[in-house]
Amino acid sequence: MNYDEWSAAQEAETVSVDGHDLDVAYYDEGSGDPVLFLHGIPTNSFLWRDVSQPITEERRAIVPDMIGYGNSSMYDGFDRSIRAQEVMIDELIHALDLDTVSLVGHDLGGGVLLRYAVHNPDAVDRLVLSNSVAYDSWPIPLITDLGLPDTVEETSVEELQQMLDDTFTETLSRDEPREGFLEGMTTPWRSEEGLVSLVRNAIATNTNHTTEIEPEAVTAETLLLWGVDDEFQSIEYAERLRDDIGDAELTGLDDATHWVMEDRPEAYREELSSFLLDTE
Repeated sequence: MNYDEWSAAQEAETVSVDGHDLDVAYYDEGSGDPVLFLHGIPTNSFLWRDVSQPITEERRAIVPDMIGYGNSSMYDGFDRSIRAQEVMIDELIHALDLDTVSLVGHDLGGGVLLRYAVHNPDAVDRLVLSNSVAYDSWPIPLITDLGLPDTVEETSVEELQQMLDDTFTETLSRDEPREGFLEGMTTPWRSEEGLVSLVRNAIATNTNHTTEIEPEAVTAETLLLWGVDDEFQSIEYAERLRDDIGDAELTGLDDATHWVMEDRPEAYREELSSFLLDTE
C-alpha cells in the first residue's frame, strides 16, 4: 500500500482540543479488541502500514494521524504538544466508543501514550513503546533547530523536503529506505501549510510533559520494543522505563535505529504480534 492508497482508506473524526474543533484522520481495519497505534515527529500514521496488518487478523487496528500531522488538521493556531495530543487521543477513544484499548507508540507518540496509560490505567490493557520519548530524553537537537522561530521564513518547502530525505536516509540502519517510505513520511509537508505545521509541531515539544508523569503508575502489561542503535532515543531510556514500570519487558532489536519498524520490519511484526495476540 502506498501513501495515496493509505490516505484514501482513512476515515475522519472531529474532536475538541482546548476548545478547537479539529479533524483527526485515522485508518481503521479489523475487528475485535482494539489496538491504537501512534506515530511521532516528523512522521505520520503511514509509518505503521505494514506493522498493523498482522494485528487486524485478530484485533481491530486504529491508526490516527496526530493533530498537525498527516491528513489531520494542520491549520495554524492550536497546540500540538504531547499534552494536547493526549487530549486528542482521549477524545478519539470516546468518539469511537472504545472501552479498553491496547496502545502502541513510537517516538513522540510513545510519550503521548505513556501519559495516557498513566492517567487512564483502567482503560489500557497492554502498552508497547518503541524508541519513545520519556523522562528528559527530548527534544533532540534536530527538532529543536526545526522549531526555531525563523525556520518558517528562512526555509523553503524544497529545502525542508531535502532535509527530511537526508535525515531519514542517513539514520536508517538499512542501506536504502524501503519502497514508499520516504514518500509517505514527507508528502504531508510538501506545501507551505505543511512546512508551517511541522515547525509548529517542533516548537510544541515540551520536556515537562514527560518529566511530570510517573511511569511507576502504569499498570498495563508493557513491552519496550526498541531499536538498539538509536542515536535519538537511546536504549538506556528503555532500560529506565523497564525498571520503573511494574510489569514491563525490554526487547532490543539489533541492526535497528530510531526507525526500528523500517529497519527490522519482520522482526518487529513478530515481536509485536507475539505480545499483542498472546492471550495466555
